[in-house]
Amino acid sequence: MNYIIKTERLQLRPFVLSDAAFVIQLLNSEGWLNYIGDRNVHNTAQAEQYLLNGPMLSYEVNGYGLWLVEKQEDNLPIGMCGIINRDTLEYPDIGFAFLPEFNGLGYAFEAATATLHYAVDTLGLKEIAAITLAQNEKSVKLLTKLGMEHKGPVYFPDSTEELQLFSIKKIAHG
Repeated sequence: MNYIIKTERLQLRPFVLSDAAFVIQLLNSEGWLNYIGDRNVHNTAQAEQYLLNGPMLSYEVNGYGLWLVEKQEDNLPIGMCGIINRDTLEYPDIGFAFLPEFNGLGYAFEAATATLHYAVDTLGLKEIAAITLAQNEKSVKLLTKLGMEHKGPVYFPDSTEELQLFSIKKIAHG
């Protein structure tokens, strides 16, 4: 496999169409539905379209995107993490989501830390944003732990949903 990032316990790689079953599972998990929203991905064809029009298109257009996060020991897919370009934000933003059984084990912090370093060191990004719902306390806590600064509320066009904007300009290696 073509791994983009390897950490102590994890490996991040580009999504491929054969990851469709995992995408269905992740995008229909309670956390995803509560904090990110229903993407109407309920079967293999819909999951493949999500991958083709989302992460895989981003790889072609931007050279990066959301990557599959696997445990190194057994290649088990547990989540996604990566950098996204949104028309609605000034800077690329970091995104992450994990299956519920892998929350609270440090995987999101490990993957997100490595992703931020990759974004700066390899991609040359100067500032990275993040967005989350205020009620998503785990994400708010993680973004703060990553050293991201809370910038305040932000609204996407044609939406009344208030999101919280975070950003980081300089990432300290430690």
